[in-house]
Amino acid sequence: MEEPAEVRIGRGQRLIEATREDLELFGFAELEERIEILRSEIARCQAQIDRKQAGRAAADALFGARQS
Repeated sequence: MEEPAEVRIGRGQRLIEATREDLELFGFAELEERIEILRSEIARCQAQIDRKQAGRAAADALFGARQS
């Protein structure tokens, strides 16, 4: 008998689930920690956006901008 396949969690699904958590269950310190984690994630996302924009700008400079 085969073992059941692992269920794949979709990209970003854990973040979506975290936004649905009941914040009433968290204490003051836990909420502050959560905010710091979210700020760090925002900074990480912004840094990735900046890297991608820089890469795109470099490609556009080398090959010319794409026409939409």
